[in-house]
Amino acid sequence: MYETLRIDREEHLTWCTLNRPDALNAMSRTLIREVRDFFWRLPEDRETRVVVLRGAGRAFCAGYDQGQTGKSGTRHSDPKGKSHAEFIEFWQRNDAGRVGQWTHMWRLGKPIIAAVNGWAMGGGFWYQLAADITIASDQAVFAQPEVRHISNTTFLLGALCGWKAANRWGLTGDHFDAQEALRIGMVNEVVPHDQLMDATRALAKRIALVPEPSVRLNKSITMLGMQAAGVYSGLLLEGALGALAHSSHNEFREKLFETQREHGLKAYLDMRDGPFQPEPMGPRSAKGRQKKAAQ
Repeated sequence: MYETLRIDREEHLTWCTLNRPDALNAMSRTLIREVRDFFWRLPEDRETRVVVLRGAGRAFCAGYDQGQTGKSGTRHSDPKGKSHAEFIEFWQRNDAGRVGQWTHMWRLGKPIIAAVNGWAMGGGFWYQLAADITIASDQAVFAQPEVRHISNTTFLLGALCGWKAANRWGLTGDHFDAQEALRIGMVNEVVPHDQLMDATRALAKRIALVPEPSVRLNKSITMLGMQAAGVYSGLLLEGALGALAHSSHNEFREKLFETQREHGLKAYLDMRDGPFQPEPMGPRSAKGRQKKAAQ
């Protein structure tokens, strides 16, 4: 049914797997469309009681695909060849639409568990935040490195973890590990890497033992209650300010895009992230590199 999304069913549990392992499950336009379609169709599925969102291979999701280009040969985020109005319209539609996707996930009567097995960056970072529950492998790494090329963080991080933690990680794009994610309250549990799917399955089956009306209504009490208490208003503000951030093209970002046009994605990422190396945590930290070199 899908090109880049794999759906597997196990009794009352549905595994929704981002399936672009060679690209670290980076979110292409096709994958974004398929994830959205899956969640929009889910209310019609009477058999599924719990959904697990996971990534194939060694990553959960490396974020939005930075190497994907349109018919013009440039990224949608590249303003080359677009009028100011076209560029702003694209970002307003894109950022407002993302808020709609997350709130739809919250309205579903079926809990969504994110099983984070590795990299959870950018858009992947946001999707695991929007899930009802997150279980992380001890090899998981989280970050929003896109802020380094002018992008927005998400209000969800501040709502979930507090403004101190949100500012620490949202203003730098720095990587942080699973234990830090647990410390700040972003994930529910950290488990050994080889036990992640078993631990996730066990929790999903435990939830499925509870009568369906109780699960559906109690999820609504929490998730709709959070929106009524102000999270939805924060996300509406994010949609507007996120579009403003994305369309704030300046000389630095133009140099980044020029580098990608002429030398490719790797040169673009080296220019964007090089000044921030080594990262404070994870495999690109000084400690992580020493460990890898010793192996």
